[in-house]
Amino acid sequence: MDCCDARTAISARADGEALPPNVPGYALDAHVRGCEACRRFDEGVRRLKELAAGLDGAWGVG
Repeated sequence: MDCCDARTAISARADGEALPPNVPGYALDAHVRGCEACRRFDEGVRRLKELAAGLDGAWGVG
């Protein structure tokens, strides 16, 4: 799996969407474990979602 496919799948998973049909979950997990750049991307996406969720209350949204 290349990093572009992995990052698309990471984003989809973070948004609660289905993974692309060519990216099985086990392969994505293995790629993230073995690729430092994609692991950092995954961590960044998770942190961003957490921060954005915290902003909903700050802006009176939600």
